[in-house]
Amino acid sequence: METYGKILTIAMPAFLALVLLEKAYGWFVKKDEFKAMDMISSLTSGYTNSVKDVLGLSISILSYEWMVIHWTVYKVESTVWVYIIAFVSLDLTGYLVHRMAHSINFFWNKHAIHHSSEEFNLACALRQSISSFVSLFTIFLLPAALLGVEPKVIAIVAPLHLFAQFWYHTVYIGKMGILEKIIVTPSHHRVHHAINPEYLDKNHGQIFIIWDKLFGTFQEELPNVPPVYGITRPANTWNPIKINFQHLWLLIKDAFYAQSWKDKFRIWFMPTGWRPADVAVHFPDKKIENPYNFEKYAPKSSQNLLIWIWFQFLFTFILLFHLFGNIAKIGMPNIFIYGGFIYLLVFSYTELMDRNRFAILWEIIKNILGFALIYSMGDWFGSSQLYTWATSAMMIYFVLSTIITAYFVWFEIRKDKPVVEMKY
Repeated sequence: METYGKILTIAMPAFLALVLLEKAYGWFVKKDEFKAMDMISSLTSGYTNSVKDVLGLSISILSYEWMVIHWTVYKVESTVWVYIIAFVSLDLTGYLVHRMAHSINFFWNKHAIHHSSEEFNLACALRQSISSFVSLFTIFLLPAALLGVEPKVIAIVAPLHLFAQFWYHTVYIGKMGILEKIIVTPSHHRVHHAINPEYLDKNHGQIFIIWDKLFGTFQEELPNVPPVYGITRPANTWNPIKINFQHLWLLIKDAFYAQSWKDKFRIWFMPTGWRPADVAVHFPDKKIENPYNFEKYAPKSSQNLLIWIWFQFLFTFILLFHLFGNIAKIGMPNIFIYGGFIYLLVFSYTELMDRNRFAILWEIIKNILGFALIYSMGDWFGSSQLYTWATSAMMIYFVLSTIITAYFVWFEIRKDKPVVEMKY
C-alpha cells in the first residue's frame, strides 16, 4: 500500500506530462482540436482508480500466495527466468481476463470505463475501473505458481506490466514493421478501441499480440476503415464514477423487469450486450447503429467554466499527492476517509462538467464534509505538520468552491433548460 503510493507519486506526474505533451503535439503540429473535457474526464478516472488500488479496495477469492504454497511443482531458481515467467504469465492472464470482459455481460461492467472515451489518446489509457472489488481470476496465474514464482516477484512485475500498456494509446504512431508481429502496437490497439463492426472485440493482447493470433482474435487495422472510438451504448457523461456502474445498473434493471426467471439469472452470464427479448421491446436502449454517423458527447462550456474545472482537477492532483506520499502518517482509518473525500470531490466537479444543476448539491455536501473533517481532526489530515497554512487554505477553498459552483449553476447551467410556462 505505502510502496505503491510512493511509486504513484513518481508515475502520476510522468503520465500527466506525457498526456499534455501528446496534446501539445496534436494541437501545434497536427492542428487537432484540443478536447479538454474528455482529457480531464480520462485523467480523473485515473485518479479514482489509483485511490482504489493504493488503498487495496479489493479481495482475491484464491490468493496467488496460497497457490504458490500448495501447488508449486518445480521452483525456478534463475533470477532472469523468474522475471520472464512472471511477465509472460501476467500477460497471458491479462489476455484471458480482457477477453472475458468483452465476452460476458457481468464482466463488461468493469471494463466499459476504459472504452468509454470517444477519443483515442494517452489520456484514455488512464480510464481504469473502480467497479471490481473481488478478484476472481488469480487462477490464470497458475503457470507462474506451478513454477514457484514468488508473490513478491509478481508484485514487482505487475505494475511494470501495467505501465507498459500506456504508450500505445495514440493515433500519432503508425504501423511499426516487424514489431507488429510480436507486440501490441498503437495500430493494434486502435482496432481494439474501435466500434466499427470489422474491429469490434478484437486484439485483446496487452503486451504480446501473439495471444490474439494464437487464439483467433486478431484483426489488422485496415487502410480503408478508419477506427471510430467509444462504446456502442455511449456513456454520455464525463463523470467516471457514473460510467463505472452504468452497465451494472442496466443489468440490474433488465433482470428486475424480465418476466422469465431464466432470463433474470442468465442475463449476467450471456454475451456482452444481450438483453431479454421482452425487456428490449418495452425498454429500448440507445445504441450506436452506424459508427460513422453519431454525435459525440460534448456539452458546451464557457472559457471560465473550463478554467475552473482545470483548477479543480489540479487541486485534486495535489490532494492525491499528499495522500499517496503520507499514507503511513495519515494512518487507518483516515486514509479511507481521505480516499472517500477525493471520490466525492471528483463526483462533484465532473457533474459540473456535465452541466448538471445538482452539481451544487454535491459541492455543498463535499464542502460541509471537509469542514467537519477539519473540525474533528484539528487540521487537514496532518498537513499542518508540513505547511502551517495548509488547513486555512483548505477552509478558504471550501468556501470559494461553493460560491463559484453556485455561480456556474445559476448563471450558466440554469439557462440550459427552458422554463415551461404554466397555462391555466
